[in-house]
Amino acid sequence: MTTRTPETEPLLTPAEVAAMFRVDPKTVTRWAKAGKLSSIRTLGGHRRYRESEVRALLAGVLPEQRREDSR
Repeated sequence: MTTRTPETEPLLTPAEVAAMFRVDPKTVTRWAKAGKLSSIRTLGGHRRYRESEVRALLAGVLPEQRREDSR
């Protein structure tokens, strides 16, 4: 079993995240600005999203719930 480090975790584009949620890519950007989803900026200034975080959000685990569960 391999473990992924933050450096090797797959990153998704706004379009890929939008397709998973069936929303417009601009909605994904608004979620990032609102703090619902954290983003990483590429050198060119484009947003990328961690696959594990996107899948957790898709499964219904909100960031607030994850923090409370870890206590």
